[in-house]
Amino acid sequence: QVQLVESGGGLVQAGESLRLSCVASGSTFGDYAIGWFRQIIGNERDFIGAISSTKRTYLVDSLKDRFTISRDDAKNTAYLEMNNLKPDETGVYYCAANPYLAGASREYAYWGQGTQVTVSS
Repeated sequence: QVQLVESGGGLVQAGESLRLSCVASGSTFGDYAIGWFRQIIGNERDFIGAISSTKRTYLVDSLKDRFTISRDDAKNTAYLEMNNLKPDETGVYYCAANPYLAGASREYAYWGQGTQVTVSS
């Protein structure tokens, strides 16, 4: 099993940036792909992107120009860098672990508790 803890959320103004971290423990971090999701009020938990154990990344098309996913296996940490944030991106952001790269939340067995991101206008 793997335990995940997100951090780095907070309150920012529109146009600003945040970097979220996802720290893993309890298992070999390098064996897992890490997915990032967000749940905006009134919406489903939406897939943002993921990074495989070999550092292959995937981001949804609408976010590719502003978001970046990376990982540092020596630190058991994955990152989600978000630039030019918008007020309608306010929500809870989650990381999740899976043995392979996947885009559906149902494929991820391990989840963090989420971190709140609030973007003011």
